[in-house]
Amino acid sequence: MAAIPARRPWPALLALALGAVAIGLTEFVPAGLLPQIAHGMLGAEYAGSHSRAEAHAGWMITAYALGVVVGAPLIAALTARMPRKRLVVGLLVLFVLGTLASALAPTFGLLLAARFVAGVPHGAYFGAAGLLAASLLGPGKEGRGFAAVLSGLTVANMAGVPLITGLGQAAGWRAAYLTIAAVFLLALLAVTLTAPEVAAAGGSPAAELRALARPQVWLVAATASIGIAGFFAVHTFIAPITTTLAGLPTGAVVWVLAVAGVGMTVGNVLGGWYADRSLHQAILLGLTGMIVAGAFVGLTAGTAAGLFIGAFVLGATTFFLGPPLQARLMAVAPGSQLMGAAVNQSAMNLANSLGATLGGTVIAAGLSYRAPAWAGAVLGAVGLALAMTSFALDRRVTRPDTAMPEPVMRN
Repeated sequence: MAAIPARRPWPALLALALGAVAIGLTEFVPAGLLPQIAHGMLGAEYAGSHSRAEAHAGWMITAYALGVVVGAPLIAALTARMPRKRLVVGLLVLFVLGTLASALAPTFGLLLAARFVAGVPHGAYFGAAGLLAASLLGPGKEGRGFAAVLSGLTVANMAGVPLITGLGQAAGWRAAYLTIAAVFLLALLAVTLTAPEVAAAGGSPAAELRALARPQVWLVAATASIGIAGFFAVHTFIAPITTTLAGLPTGAVVWVLAVAGVGMTVGNVLGGWYADRSLHQAILLGLTGMIVAGAFVGLTAGTAAGLFIGAFVLGATTFFLGPPLQARLMAVAPGSQLMGAAVNQSAMNLANSLGATLGGTVIAAGLSYRAPAWAGAVLGAVGLALAMTSFALDRRVTRPDTAMPEPVMRN
């Protein structure tokens, strides 16, 4: 295998992470702009009931997440033999087009369709980019490789989402999405210029699809999709939680999002480090943290201090789980690495869809804005039970986690 020159890995990692920054923006910015989107796209409904219109607008988040759920395994199977860089570049092109379509959609129905299309390349991007990043860092550092790509999501939530949210509040949500499309275009250029080509390591559509026949793959995916859905139930409605429940001004939404982003950054770094040392313990610790974080938000989000602390803790525990869950799915899908990575993203975005839908349902039913957090604590407990079941099956068949095979790289 040809070695990558020492000067090349980090520019490529930064370029891959920039793509994740843009994905974080397109995925999470709607949470801070739901009132503006509801007012602009659902004017008559918004005039009758702000909360119901905001819950309805939350479907654009659900539509994006469903696009990820559908697209991730489909693209993984169809592109099994495609070199990783070529795949990443193609996916970024789709992101540019889908985000532009979202920004220009004239009706809410077309906005939902555009959001679904924009979500289709999401999971495959993190799968292919994560594999490429892991190969750049070398064997035994798979968790840190995926954490490097996921760091783009945390940077987006720490700095980008608050900034784009502020832009959307001042200039309109369409201006926010046009800016996100520009970030995708910049990432496309950066990856094209800096990333080395990495072969598909002998993959095939049949080999990738075989992962879907493994019960452990579905069990780990269920752990991810249910265990972290509570984060999205809260995060989707962070704007009304901030202004209605905590009684803070609209401008405070940006700061709550920024604090959540700091928590995500801390959690992602710790999760990548812990995943390379004790994968099972990392998952159990993260899911236990989800239960505690959900309960904390439910109890304290009515105060400014409780809201800010809760946003940090919830973001940290959720992104702590990202690298170990990614590594776990790839471990239970040997020979189907791209599918394992993509299924993890499908699971994460099923969590997004489930959380956004559940949060909107309990709010539309007339329950307090605290209700999504309590539901999240319950979902975290279900995820913990599923993880323990998965680990018990490991012990029964006495098959340890397998290491990810090292991809073949070409200069």
